Amino acid sequence: MARYVTVASISHYPQAPCEQVEERLKTAELFATRAARMGADIVAFPEVYPHLGLRIEDWPRAAEQPGGVTLAHMADVARRNGTYLVWPLVERHPEGLRNSAVLLDRNGRVIGRYYKMFPTIGEIEAGVVPGTEASIFETEFGRIGIAICFDLNFRPIIEGLARNGAEVVFFCSMYRGGLQLRSWAHELGRYFVSAIGAELGQVVDMSGEVLAEATYEALALARINLDRRLLHMDHNWDKMDEMLAKYGKGVRFQYYTREAKYTIASEMEGVSVQDLIAEFNLEELDDYFARAMRVREQALAARHP
Repeated sequence: MARYVTVASISHYPQAPCEQVEERLKTAELFATRAARMGADIVAFPEVYPHLGLRIEDWPRAAEQPGGVTLAHMADVARRNGTYLVWPLVERHPEGLRNSAVLLDRNGRVIGRYYKMFPTIGEIEAGVVPGTEASIFETEFGRIGIAICFDLNFRPIIEGLARNGAEVVFFCSMYRGGLQLRSWAHELGRYFVSAIGAELGQVVDMSGEVLAEATYEALALARINLDRRLLHMDHNWDKMDEMLAKYGKGVRFQYYTREAKYTIASEMEGVSVQDLIAEFNLEELDDYFARAMRVREQALAARHP
């Protein structure tokens, strides 16, 4: 059954100095409220947003305790706007500094924290403790994951998020991601939403196509259907007419011929894309490639017993 959600990101570098916390929070609130009025269900901010501009050497001094002033303010913003909110910042925990992204629900409650799994060498030398888990968070609209900046270069976090069931990955970062972001989205068949401490934050479709991009305007926003799956055309292509004959416009296809893939989405109540996959014996992308590997190995084993 269709599961639409409107995702938004803010790609912005605050003009007010870090010491002017109230001015920075006023700007963040302005952007979050604008996104909510445009229909956003969830809004993400860039990596360490309240601390952007500080040298890493100054992070220990500026780090917030859990529940500190900026998080408390943005929790109130999330509650007043009725949106989920991803608020990245430097936090001080008993085990040391954390490059964190805190997920707030529509009531402003903390429902999860992601700790950057792959801090840069400079961050680690400054005392940032790496995270160890590709965390998944349950929301009312689906499962989300978070990655932070340098994480994008490492397969364990990105593949871990997909393996653990993330349907949308929020990428909070200093750098833009660009081709990497689109490549990961296409390879894994997941939506990616980037919030950058500059311009060019994006909402990226599971096909790798860019659905929305922030340029002069910091806000990127798109409405996406999470009840959708990226499949290979092999062994699935000939079943489309059968699906259309039964469900008509209740099932939607988008084709990516260059990559020999297409997406299938349910637009119906009571019938999910997983139901369609089961009913028409569709082969999912990972299963197809795994089967191809097994057939190859069997062929090699037969030649060289």
